[in-house]
Amino acid sequence: MTEPYSRTDRRWEFGPRIVAIGGGTGLSTMLRGLKSYTKNLTAIVTVADDGGGSGVLRQDLGMPPPGDIRHCMEALANAEPIMSELLSYRFPKDSGSLAGQSFGNLILAALNGISDSFDQAVARMSQVLAISGRILPVTNADVQLEATFENGTAVVGESKICRFKKAQDCRIKNVRLLPERPPALPESLQAIAQADLILLGPGSLYTSVIPNLLVEGVADAICASDALKMYICNIMTQDGETEGMTASDHVRALLTHSGPGLVDVCLCNSAPVRPRLVERYREEDAVPITVDKADIEALGVEPVTRPLSSETSDYARHSIARLSAAVMEIYSERAETRVF
Repeated sequence: MTEPYSRTDRRWEFGPRIVAIGGGTGLSTMLRGLKSYTKNLTAIVTVADDGGGSGVLRQDLGMPPPGDIRHCMEALANAEPIMSELLSYRFPKDSGSLAGQSFGNLILAALNGISDSFDQAVARMSQVLAISGRILPVTNADVQLEATFENGTAVVGESKICRFKKAQDCRIKNVRLLPERPPALPESLQAIAQADLILLGPGSLYTSVIPNLLVEGVADAICASDALKMYICNIMTQDGETEGMTASDHVRALLTHSGPGLVDVCLCNSAPVRPRLVERYREEDAVPITVDKADIEALGVEPVTRPLSSETSDYARHSIARLSAAVMEIYSERAETRVF
């Protein structure tokens, strides 16, 4: 298994240029592991969220949602422990208008108020936290996510998709951003063009990963890149989003919203999920994702399986160490044989 590097190791300083694209806790989990392997790490993060504390700030202040960005900052920060605690602190339910709000979100909102743009606010906060690598919003535009279902119905708002899907009892056909094709942050496109390794996921397929591909130029830049492009599949299906979907269904959805050449490798978990967790997730209509290798290969994507799930978590989630080590091993293997 590939081992993390010391910050004084030249392999860390001159490590591969990795671009990780997504949102939510899946992306931040992966970033925690990858930051030990390379200094040259860029996270490109969705800004389509409209729920929770992020949604409140978005509505009240007219700013992009800070929540997914904040999670990535917590993962990559090299600040004092007290600062990490402050970032993740949530005001209790009896805190009036601040109830449920994250202090990290408020810091980012304040920086947004004194900055010329949201990405500049993110850059300033990154400096304060001395983060490893870079964190970039995929766009500065104010966007909403719309989902259309197989029965022809549609709903606008990322936070409404789960409940609406369960009410319709049918699959999501596609998603789009409103307004469509918003401009990408130029730095995001530049990072993709210069990458040695591009990672999509893990995370919610339709609400964390795919929205990034709907920003003008992002999917095209990934498809045109000579980097190794890897999709990291979730361990479980997601209630209200991907029930009944196999690993190849996930890949097919990615390609439908982008184009051929988006993904070279689909990395899936091979470790069994503990029976107790399977029972718990079954109550939420979620099950371990079936890895249908032949169907993945039929899409022109190489399926690769590794034991990725955490052995200690009370949830069926990726292990930070296992996932990052597997990603780096696969990259190292392919880097020796790829012709650019």
